[in-house]
Amino acid sequence: MLEKLSAPLKQSNWLEFSTLSGIAGLVAGVDEVGRGALFGPVVAAAVILPDHALPILMAAKIKDSKKLSSSRRTQLAQQIWALAIDWKIGFASTAEIDKINILQATLLAMKRAVLKLKVQPALCLIDGNQSIKDLLLPQQTIVKGDERSLAIASASIVAKVWRDELILRLALKYPMYNLESNKGYGSQRHLLALQEYGISPLHRQSFRPCQIKRLNVE
Repeated sequence: MLEKLSAPLKQSNWLEFSTLSGIAGLVAGVDEVGRGALFGPVVAAAVILPDHALPILMAAKIKDSKKLSSSRRTQLAQQIWALAIDWKIGFASTAEIDKINILQATLLAMKRAVLKLKVQPALCLIDGNQSIKDLLLPQQTIVKGDERSLAIASASIVAKVWRDELILRLALKYPMYNLESNKGYGSQRHLLALQEYGISPLHRQSFRPCQIKRLNVE
């Protein structure tokens, strides 16, 4: 991590410029999106940033993906892709979510993202308070990590952009659910469509609003 910090960076609230600044080796930020959605997979990203990317992203006013507009997320994702030493996506399908529950599926998606990395990190920063089971790498959970770690915030943005693009493609196949607007979450129009049309094969049947008849569309 950074060996020499300028005064403004020392005063930063980002962990990379404070408690994490002395860590030897590369750090991967890991975050997920889509945990609360009714439709589609839960998606995670793992991102490893070089030291020189940290002040660049801080200057770009990076933040938790939920607090950014869609266009700004896309801009930042492109910047992260260009700067990152490595980044990978992992996901768990709706069938896996229904089989093992959303928490375990989320951790599985995170584990898959980390294991896809071609560069092995010395430490994985995991958003939230749940460790990834059987991950043979050092890891540290950070509650609200997307507000505290640049690497986790970057993973949040990359995962969100990747998942949104997937849902937009699926929206063409299932136009009745207004997925292009709700991205699979339970908006009023989405809930009304579920009542009218039933669920698709990509809805999470373990989620209460989806426990209704199935739409005959494959």
